[in-house]
This record gives sequence, C-alpha cells and structure tokens, in this order.
Amino acid sequence: MGELVTEKHVQYILSVEKRKDDFISVAMEYLRMNGAYWGLTTLDLLGKLDAVDVDEVVSWIMKCQHESGGFGGNIGHDPHILYTLSAVQVLALFDKLNVLDIENVTNYIAGLQNEDGSFSGDEWGEVDTRFSYIAICCLSILHHLNKINVEKAVSYIVSCKNLDGGFGCTPGGESHAGQIFCCVGALAITGSLHHIDKDLLGWWLCERQVKAGGLNGRPEKLPDVCYSWWVLSSLIMIDRVHWISKEKLVKFILDCQDTENGGISDRPDDAVDVYHTYFGVAGLSLLEYPGLKAIDPAYALPVDVINRIFFGR
Repeated sequence: MGELVTEKHVQYILSVEKRKDDFISVAMEYLRMNGAYWGLTTLDLLGKLDAVDVDEVVSWIMKCQHESGGFGGNIGHDPHILYTLSAVQVLALFDKLNVLDIENVTNYIAGLQNEDGSFSGDEWGEVDTRFSYIAICCLSILHHLNKINVEKAVSYIVSCKNLDGGFGCTPGGESHAGQIFCCVGALAITGSLHHIDKDLLGWWLCERQVKAGGLNGRPEKLPDVCYSWWVLSSLIMIDRVHWISKEKLVKFILDCQDTENGGISDRPDDAVDVYHTYFGVAGLSLLEYPGLKAIDPAYALPVDVINRIFFGR
C-alpha cells in the first residue's frame, strides 16, 4: 500500500489558489467559496494551514457577503445558504468568527425556513435536505439554533426517510449517500438520531463498498473518493463503521493520488481536483490515518476547531 504524499498535496492546493486565469479557475469561479473551504480544511487536516495568508482570505470572504447577511460563491455573486456555510466554516478554521455580524448572518439563514420546516437555498425557493443540514450546522456553529423551529426542521428531515432506511432530497426522493450524510448530520447535531433505524441504514451504507474497496453513492454506481466522506461519516454517526473494510477503503483512496503533482481524483488515474482531494483526506482522517488531524463527522471541521467553538479549548 502506498503512503499519503502530504507535501505534494499541500503544494497542489496552494497552486490551485494561485491560478486565477486558466479555464478551470474561470469555470469554477461561481463556487470559489466552497473551493476555499475544501482546500483550506485539507491544509488544516494536514497540519499546514499556516501556509496561507489569513488576513487575505478573511478580507476576500467578507467581500462576498451581501446586505442580507448571506454569502455568495465569489465577489459579486448572489448569496446562497451553501456558500454561507462555507464562509462560516473557513472563518471558524481561522478562529475569526468574531468578524461576523452574527445577528445578520443568522437572520438570513433563519429567514430561509419554510412553513413545513424545510429550508430554501436562497430567495428563489429551491428546497433540499442539503439546505436543512446547512442551516442547522451553520446556526449551531454560531450558537443560534434557537432562531429556527428545530422541531419542524427535524420533522421535515424525517419525512424524507425511505423504506430502505436512507434519505432523499425531498419526501419520496431516492436514497443517496450525500443526502443521507446531510440528514444524519442534521439529526446528530439536533440530538435526534433516535429517528434513524441504524441497522437498516447501516446495511444500506455498508453495501456501498465495492470489491475494489471504494464506496459509491447509490446501488450499481462506480466508486468515488468523495463517498469516503459521505458514507463513512454517516456510518460513524450511527456507530456502524465496523461493517465495512477500512483497510480496503484506505488503499482505494491512496490509489487515487497523483503522487507526482499532488491532489486526489475520484478514481485511480483520473484527473485530480480540490473537491476530491479534500474528501479523500477527510475520509483518511475519519479512518484515523497517521499524521492527520481528526475531523468531526457531523460538522465537517477539524475536532480541535469544534472543541474551540463549543468548549473554548
């Protein structure tokens, strides 16, 4: 089995940040806030967050905020709950939540809750359980969960549970590992995991491991490194992670590395990107790979950051 080429991954992430004019950078402009979260959290898990200029990052993040309190994916882009969570998470990494007008941000998020307990992603009204997780996660980090109707939010998430134990994006939607993480994470944060049939869901999740060791997001799909996070974190939160082969999964993730130029891809020998690099490293952290900081499976932030937020240490 190969090893994690930490320094190569650090250099890859820093090089992605410096590229501003190539096609990939232009094509990804609209979700740069997410990219910042993926890249910077990876650096933190690798113990290399000090390689970036904190003030420069914080200044850019605050330029992405709108009067509404929400954040856009980049300067001049419309606000959305997705980018708002990424902005809050990055500020949490740097211990800079104090630069926020907390009331403004939390009012924006709370204002996106609908009468049935669900959440819209922005003013245009798309509803998805991803947004429920994001709202709950973000408000919890900012200590303002009381601004929403948590009972209704939980009830809506439970209404998206399927007969196979999984969850979809809306009631009746197909079970998908990404949506399952969002629903399980939201239920974990709100202390509502009792709504889950852990054995049934655990079985569905462990069935996502293919012979090569990787995990897929739905039945009959190819394995993908990103599900090393979505599936694994969910299994950990419901105490069923021992139902998969950790050793095979570690090997699959390491096989997806570009050992020459850094970065991790979705599958071996594919092109690398910062998204899969983050979820590969985060998956290895959940698997307790040597040399990596521990990551919290519900908040998707390093454990030491979560301890600082909630316990002041």
